[in-house]
Amino acid sequence: MERLIECVPNFSEGQNLHVIKQITDEIEKTEGVHLLNVDPGKDTNRTVVTFAGTPEAVCEAAFLAIKKASELIDMSRHQGKHPRMGATDVCPLIPVSGISMEETAEFAKKLGKRVATELGIPVYLYEHAQTNPARSNLSVIRAGEYEGFFKKIKQAEWKPDFGPAEFPVRSGATVIGAREFLVAYNINLNTTSVRRANAVAFDVREAGRMKPTPMPGTLKCVKAIGWYIEEYGIAQLSMNLTNTSITPVHIAFEEVCKKANERGMRVTGSELVGLIPLQSLLDAGIYFLKKQQRSIGVSEKELIKIAIKSLGLSELGSFKPEERILEYLLQDKSRSRLVNMTLENFVNETASESPAPGGGSISAYIGALGIALGTMVANLSAHKPGWDERWEEFSNWAEKGQKLQSALLKLVDEDTLAFNKIMAAFGLPKTSEDEVRYRNQVIQDATRYATEVPLKVMELSFQAMPIIKAMAETGNPNSVTDAGVGALCARSAVIGAYLNVKVNAGSLTDKSVAVSLINKGAAIEMNAKLLEHEILETVNKRLNPS
Repeated sequence: MERLIECVPNFSEGQNLHVIKQITDEIEKTEGVHLLNVDPGKDTNRTVVTFAGTPEAVCEAAFLAIKKASELIDMSRHQGKHPRMGATDVCPLIPVSGISMEETAEFAKKLGKRVATELGIPVYLYEHAQTNPARSNLSVIRAGEYEGFFKKIKQAEWKPDFGPAEFPVRSGATVIGAREFLVAYNINLNTTSVRRANAVAFDVREAGRMKPTPMPGTLKCVKAIGWYIEEYGIAQLSMNLTNTSITPVHIAFEEVCKKANERGMRVTGSELVGLIPLQSLLDAGIYFLKKQQRSIGVSEKELIKIAIKSLGLSELGSFKPEERILEYLLQDKSRSRLVNMTLENFVNETASESPAPGGGSISAYIGALGIALGTMVANLSAHKPGWDERWEEFSNWAEKGQKLQSALLKLVDEDTLAFNKIMAAFGLPKTSEDEVRYRNQVIQDATRYATEVPLKVMELSFQAMPIIKAMAETGNPNSVTDAGVGALCARSAVIGAYLNVKVNAGSLTDKSVAVSLINKGAAIEMNAKLLEHEILETVNKRLNPS
């Protein structure tokens, strides 16, 4: 999975669009970064910017934006309703995929040190980047705001984590840290009463009720308040889910449904404000399928569809996953060009005079089809009338199969991209000894990768075969032939990919590496043929039990 982080800096300027544009231009010009949202607020005189990309690129863009903000925003003249202490008031980094919170916190520390060293701006770390619990809360750090920080920064306990213990008049100080993804989420109620909506908000939010006696709510890491939306004529619970690993979206939804029902109201749907991580919707889809005792071994697209329907995300307006899921906005569509084609276009592309897609991509696709058939048998078995007590067993098989199918589909394009890397390497200049040396190294690196990709196809296709075998032995008897065809596909994928392993390994100058890759492939091929034979024997026995 590609490493991605999100950055949501808040700049103390929400009125001068020219200044805001100059800051966001610094972000947009950084390669590897996608500017996702710019939300200026006139009353708060503050702009919230959202962008994402690889950790290194995001940190570079954040630094450039902080630098530009320090040049353009004069905090001595700033007025606004929102608490603030600097031109870049706060700059959180949020892990999205392929990276841990601990790793993200380290990037936040490096960014903070660079801002302090190169720009002379005092930097405070917060949340997961801060090791001192007394200084981890943003509101505690920011207490006193810009006007009070000239004295506060002189106190020993408020010495900055990085930079001088002097408060710059123009730029102020900046808070940089790592936090969980915050999901802004509204739940719709069949009432117009703000008081009743607030009653539910107090029931569920972590802070709970303050009066007459303090009583915490039922959901951790949740902030909530009731309000009336005139445009829709309904009351809503407006919620911030500050840590969806503790309280996921679907759990918040279910708890609000329960509490609203206890108070004579009903949840009619919900509304997402801004973006949401893909995993949040996948988890919701899995949750609701399990609740129905249905197999969770379905496609990503189907899980998202179930989540949208179950949460009622389209009640107030069409919910388009491609516009609301963070990873979908960031994905490089060129890396999935083949798998997004129609079957007809894919066949025609294969048949064209272009050398790619070739045997490697086709092998990956055959492998994906093989495990897709095994997954189909598992899903049919999970939902077979009279087999209700076994739904979870088959759901587990289907889930494993779906993961292998997704991985193999990615390799359809990856094999072609690997081939293109070799072609690009051969096109490098060779007019000097250094260029020749560099060109040869790039060719070898690309060739090794082009050997490892089909080897991965072999490994995944072979991993599919035990699942297919289990379905041939215990799955829905009406689909036993589908398991047999799945075995034929998986074995063919292994053999076909092995041809690519051998031809590409033959061009490697490091013969020890070449022999190792070829030997790995040979072992997988032999075992795949043996397992295919066992599966077909099982299929034929179930077809002809006598």
